[in-house]
Amino acid sequence: MADTVAEARKAQAAGWFRELRDRIVAAFEGLEDTGAPGPFADLAPGRFEVTPTRRNAEDGSDAGGGLMSVMRGGRVFEKVGVNWSEVHGELGARAQTAMAARGVPGMAEDPRFWASGISLVAHMRNPHVPAVHMNTRMFWTPHAWWFGGGADLNPCLEYDADTAHFHGQMKAACDAHGPLEGENRYDKLKAWADEYFFVPHRGRARGVGGIFYDDLNTGDWEADFAFTRAVGAQFLPAFVPLVENRRTQDWSEEDKEAQLRHRGLYAEYNLVYDRGTKFGLESGHDANAVLMSLPPEAKWY
Repeated sequence: MADTVAEARKAQAAGWFRELRDRIVAAFEGLEDTGAPGPFADLAPGRFEVTPTRRNAEDGSDAGGGLMSVMRGGRVFEKVGVNWSEVHGELGARAQTAMAARGVPGMAEDPRFWASGISLVAHMRNPHVPAVHMNTRMFWTPHAWWFGGGADLNPCLEYDADTAHFHGQMKAACDAHGPLEGENRYDKLKAWADEYFFVPHRGRARGVGGIFYDDLNTGDWEADFAFTRAVGAQFLPAFVPLVENRRTQDWSEEDKEAQLRHRGLYAEYNLVYDRGTKFGLESGHDANAVLMSLPPEAKWY
């Protein structure tokens, strides 16, 4: 990718991820503003606390940053984080090795990188409302570029209708962009999510799945970026109706216990297996931003 083209594409991608972040933050605060009966109706509507994050290179120079946006103690959202970042610099030895393992050559000779994306995790008040994760990103080195991301639903109390709706929205995003590597795009990315979000030491998935993709570079940057935008744009239609349908549903102490235990599973996965967590910590990004996905409360037995 020629330098001028690369810079223009980086700006375009980072701008989209920031726009998507703004849309989601506004929509979630709108859900908090909507009056609804329930045990938390007397609380003030939740609001995001927005904190700029900075990343410094080893020599102390600026290496980018982003926005960490976290809402805690809302009427609907017990904790939700929506992070946007745009970072750059040089990959350390461990990250270079990881890139080499993914088939990216030349990192030892020229370890520069650039990355931008949005990452979201929502933990809900009502156990009947599913937790959810979404992220999309672009990664660039002088040797390769790619997109990655996806979204998956993580209910502690499963409803077939909710699962069908969420998957239907993810399928719509995929179907609009045709096959991928000769396969049905949705089927391929659903299967990838089922594999990626499996928790081996528990012998189960962390939720009911969704779609996942990484290292997406078909050779057509515009097409791959358009698909990544579609995944992000489909998130609110996939998730918001589930919140609206279940936010006032009655729950029991047993339901809340199930939610806290499921959050423990979610935390285990993110700390042990999640690629984004590992990369964020190894590349020196703000630790609070990297770990914002962890739930406010959880239980283990």
